[in-house]
This record gives sequence, C-alpha cells and structure tokens, in this order.
Amino acid sequence: MSNERDLLKLKARAEKAQMGGGIKAIEKQHAKGKLTARERIDLLFDHDSFEEIDKLRTHTCTDFGMENQRFYGDGVVTGFGTVDGRLVFVYSFDFTVFGGTLSKTVGEKITKVMEMAAKVGAPVVGINDSGGARIQEGVEALAGYTSIFLRNILYSGVIPQISAIVGPCAGGAVYSPALTDFIFMVRKTAYMFLTGPKVVEEVTHEKVTAEELGGADVHGKKSGVTHFTMDTEQELFEGIRTLIGFIPQNNTENSPVIPCTDDPKRICSELNSIVPENPNKPYDMKDVITKIVDNANFFEVHKDWAQNIIVGFARLNGKSVGIVANQPKVMAGVLDSNSSVKAARFVRFCDCFNIPVVTFEDVPGFLPGTAQEFAGVIDHGAKLLYAYGEATVPKITVITRKAYGGAYCVMNSKQLRGDMIFAWPSAEIAVMGAEGACKIIFAKEIAQAEDKEKMLAEKIEDYKERFANPYVAYDKGFIDRITEPAVTRFKLIKALEMLKNKRSSNPPKKHGNIPL
Repeated sequence: MSNERDLLKLKARAEKAQMGGGIKAIEKQHAKGKLTARERIDLLFDHDSFEEIDKLRTHTCTDFGMENQRFYGDGVVTGFGTVDGRLVFVYSFDFTVFGGTLSKTVGEKITKVMEMAAKVGAPVVGINDSGGARIQEGVEALAGYTSIFLRNILYSGVIPQISAIVGPCAGGAVYSPALTDFIFMVRKTAYMFLTGPKVVEEVTHEKVTAEELGGADVHGKKSGVTHFTMDTEQELFEGIRTLIGFIPQNNTENSPVIPCTDDPKRICSELNSIVPENPNKPYDMKDVITKIVDNANFFEVHKDWAQNIIVGFARLNGKSVGIVANQPKVMAGVLDSNSSVKAARFVRFCDCFNIPVVTFEDVPGFLPGTAQEFAGVIDHGAKLLYAYGEATVPKITVITRKAYGGAYCVMNSKQLRGDMIFAWPSAEIAVMGAEGACKIIFAKEIAQAEDKEKMLAEKIEDYKERFANPYVAYDKGFIDRITEPAVTRFKLIKALEMLKNKRSSNPPKKHGNIPL
C-alpha cells in the first residue's frame, strides 16, 4: 500500500513539473508568440525519444522570500533524446519559471548534461529564453554561468555545441552561445545584447529598441554573431535537425553517410559556359555549388553576413563536405575582414570534426582602402590563412576563374597543404590582374611610347596569354589537374574517395596562437 502512495506522490510531482510555472504562465508565454521549454524539445527530438534528467530539482535560495516559491525543474528542462535516431543532449530554459533566470541549481543541471554529452560523445543543444542571472542568488548565479562557459570552452572541438536563441539572452548570458559552434535565432521574439536599451540610452543617449539593438536580423546581417535566422521556432528547430544531419557526434567520428540518389558521374554541362568570357562580369557561385553537390542540396551558413564569401554544408556521393566559395556576384568576390573571419571559423569547425573542405575559388584579391586597413584586415585575413594551413582534413580547391595575389595564397593553395588543386580552363593565376600588372611592369615603356593606349593594350594581351590561364601554375606543379567544368562533380567525388584515409598532423604543441 505504501508503495502505491509513493508512486502516486511521484506521479503528482512529475505532473506538476510538466506544467513549469503553471497554466497562467504558459498562457502568457503563448500570448507572446513563444513556445514553452518542453514544446521546443518536442520539436527538436524524434517523437517520444526525450528522457528528462533532474526533473524534480528545485532551487536552494532562502533569501527574499524565495523559500516560499519553488517550482520543480527550477527554470530549465534538461535531458537527452534522438535526432534521426542519433543521440543528442539538450537544456531548454523555461521562461515560465522565474523568467527562465539562472540559479545555482539551473547552472548545475546544465553543466551536468554538458558533462554527460562530453563523456559519451554527443552534440549538445542549448535553448535560450532567459531573463539572465537570478538576482536573488547573487554571486552563486554568476558562478553558475561561469561554470557553463568553462565547459563550452573545454568541450569546444570535442562535441558539437549548438545554441538556439528563442527569447531574451542578455548580459553575461550571451557568452555561452558565443562560445558554441552555431547560433540559431528566431525573428521578433529573440534578441541578444550585452547591455539593454535602457542602459544604452543612459550611457550613450542613443534611443534604440531591443529588436534594433540585438534582434535576429541585426546579428544575422550586421554583426555576424548568429549563423542562422528563422521566421518561426518550428523552422528554427527543423534547421537544427538538418544541421545535425551533416555533422558527426564528436571529434573522433565521421559524419553520417546517407545513400546517394544522385549519379556520382552526372555531367553538369551548364558549367562549361557559366563563367563569362569577360573577366569583369559577375556570375553566381551558388549556381556552381548547387549544380555539383548531391541533389542541389546546399545548407548555407551565415547566409546574410559577409556575402562576398559563401560557406555551408553539402554532400558529395552521400558524404558530408564543408563548402567555402568566393562569390563574384558580391563585391567581385574580394576577401575583406568579415569574409575572412566568416570562412576561417567555418574551416576550423570542419577541421575539428573531420569534415572535408571543398573550396571554389574566384578571388581578385583583398579589398583595398583605409577602412579595411584601419579595421585590421591584415589580422583578419591571416585568420583565414591560419585556418586553412592548420587544417588536416582533406582539402580540395577548384579555381574557376581569378586567383590573384595574397588571396590566391590564402584560399587553400598547394603550399597551404591543399591536397588536390583543380583548375578550370578559365582560371587566371597571377600576382594581380593583367592591366594592373602591365602598368607596373612596363611603366617606362608605356610612358615612352608614342601611342600609350596601344602599347598598354599589346602588353595586356601578351600578359594574358602568358599568365591569365592555368597552364603556367600547372607546369610548376601548383595545380594537380586542369579539368572540364562539366565533370567537376565526378572529379571531386573521386578525389574525396582517394583522400578518405588521409593522415596528416601538425607539430606537437599546447596550441597555436591564431591572430585574434
């Protein structure tokens, strides 16, 4: 009989925990257009796969009357489940309980699942909808945040870490998402900032709304803090599920391979004419990517920020690859501070988690000007150089057109340990463009010529004949193969198959000192 009473007590507590802060708080959450912590978990995981941990824990604060306000779960739901049958851990802040604020107990619950995820080698997803540190608990709440930050750092490059921002995320709370691999934000209800609109107005006299200061579009387009921006929470969690499908469980495994329904030998005849004859005319590099990858399926990362470079995930013959590509359609595909940082971070993620990197190169150089130099383009460009040089995963480059100067060096050149360098016949590999080069090399001759324009035109034509093609670099071994664009898909698949058992390592060291 006592066992029956105990079971009833357990059931009653579990049912109460399911309601978080209560029905009124849930209704208030829904009225804001937001889902609850548990509804979000249901969207993330396979049906009926979630197993909760620490469901009945409560806070331990006895100040400010807090001992009279206790809720099971205390502001966060934690546990594990599956995404397409693969193990994933989660913590989801519950805004219906004390505004999802972080207490000592909440911090302990989160660090527990992070440690479990690292121990068994599985991704962890943090769902952020929180009012920040719980003021009533003071320094213990701050210590809780710092404990989370430390694990973000220690497990970086060990297990994938993904953040979903679906509500407020302010102050010190933003540093945990910033330390994770990918951030997803939903429009209208989510925002991130270190100091809120009221503080900003007091200090700088700027009047700004939360959306204008740290909304999803601000961080998706202007700051680059967030990698994916979605219109709804449903789309956001579907996006996380898609991302997880491209990446491995941890740094010792490879990404899942799916059956390929797209012929590896498929000819992409449109690629033979995709690069314009006029070297200054743009084209869309995304068209090149989607024509080559399996089923035209390209999952772009950082879509709205630094659009002069493209990064994202795709599959070739069912296997995950990271794509990095210059975008001639935007700023002629030049490298600048933002695009260098964007690509460097992506390359390093791929290298951490054993994902081959395929680079499509059409780069006229680095963006010139005082704004870039004053913004530290030297350091930022060096980040991308460092990322490619450090990476030991299979690295393949396809030069579609321009590969000029220092930008050629940076974009996975042969001397950066690029494994296979392909070039299309339209490739131009040189220190700079023909006109600029001729004005420097033949400055005296042109100045002394009777018809300066004719002389310059002749020199440009000669320079193009000698250098605006891939054959000089091919002859010196800096390119491994000049290939017809139409067969690029098959050549990449064959190269990746050849490189699947690649072994490469860096000199022993504690860690390098990337130019931050």
